Amino acid sequence: MATDIVMPQLGESIAEGTVVKWLVPAGGMIQKDESLLEVETEKVTLEIPSPTTGRLDEIIVHEGETVPVGTLLARIDNTPPADVVNRVGGVVIRPMVQDSAEDQHHSPAVRQLAKEHGIDLSRVKGTGVGGRVTKKDVLDFIAQNGVQTKVAAIGGEPSMGEEVRPLTQMRKTIADRMVKSKQTSAHVATFFEADFSHIEKFRKALREGSGQGRNLTYLPFVIRAATRALRDMPIVNSSWGEQGILVKKDIHVGIATALEDGLLVPVVRHADRKGLIQLAKEVGDLAERARSKKLSLEEVQGGTFTITNHGGFGSLFSTPIIHQPQIAILGIGVIQKRAVIIDDAIAIRPMGYLSMSFDHRVIDGATADQFMAKVKQYLEQSHWEQIV
Repeated sequence: MATDIVMPQLGESIAEGTVVKWLVPAGGMIQKDESLLEVETEKVTLEIPSPTTGRLDEIIVHEGETVPVGTLLARIDNTPPADVVNRVGGVVIRPMVQDSAEDQHHSPAVRQLAKEHGIDLSRVKGTGVGGRVTKKDVLDFIAQNGVQTKVAAIGGEPSMGEEVRPLTQMRKTIADRMVKSKQTSAHVATFFEADFSHIEKFRKALREGSGQGRNLTYLPFVIRAATRALRDMPIVNSSWGEQGILVKKDIHVGIATALEDGLLVPVVRHADRKGLIQLAKEVGDLAERARSKKLSLEEVQGGTFTITNHGGFGSLFSTPIIHQPQIAILGIGVIQKRAVIIDDAIAIRPMGYLSMSFDHRVIDGATADQFMAKVKQYLEQSHWEQIV
């Protein structure tokens, strides 16, 4: 008996998905609920678990191929193997069968890559199952032989000192969304500077104490300040609609998270209802699962406002692009000690720049500045111990 593996429906608006990686080779054994393959959509990359225990009998859609929802991807053979039994250990041994000559075909992704670089696939040594040529084999062949691309769409032929890195589905999606956002919203940016002295004193008290939260970063404080400002000025927690401005009653904050090959924005739901400790735990959990590709589709949807902590890499200023259909995104620069003037005297304070890109169709500069002034006010308050 065989079980069909099809491209899953990963959301109402998702029509297709890309097979990023098979986590089990053809002919390999898989247990129920173990990760079988990695699938990427325009919103998220997920590991798909196996619905059954058995042997991955046939892979139909190969790595790099994009197919519609419902497409047959592979088949798992559920029949208990009965080939050879090791009489000592009782272990079932099933020999690997090499692909026949008829199966030595190349996937569409491999053929396309070879076509782009003018490569004769008979010259490429395959390292896949049964000697199949994989995308990695083609890319390695390109690197070893200095092959130049023949595709003009990437901006002309590269010189000998250049290399072509094929675009991932995530990179394409990010590019499309960023361009679309700039084309959709009237982007304007405003900048403020905040004194983090009281926050730093509070963090120091936690580090020296024995309670929870002694390792709190600055991010939960910024989330807390931003959500309080959003409650005060709900127009910033809205989106543009043809019938009018859609003001959201719930506050769901997206946290931009950098990955090796792109960016994801997992969402902290009802962030205004949560204290610093809970926010820190939730943000840490979402970031960890974003990097290990364990997020569900629901966890990257429904955000009403986004925060990006570009200061983590030392950046001072940023003009981030709005995450559609939201109307604003808050950027946090690096927090560092600087000389500032306080009461006509020079003082050393931990300071940070805050930036906000906003949609001028929905709010004007005065409204954006009033919102940022509130964020600054809440960050600089002296009673953080009351809202842990």
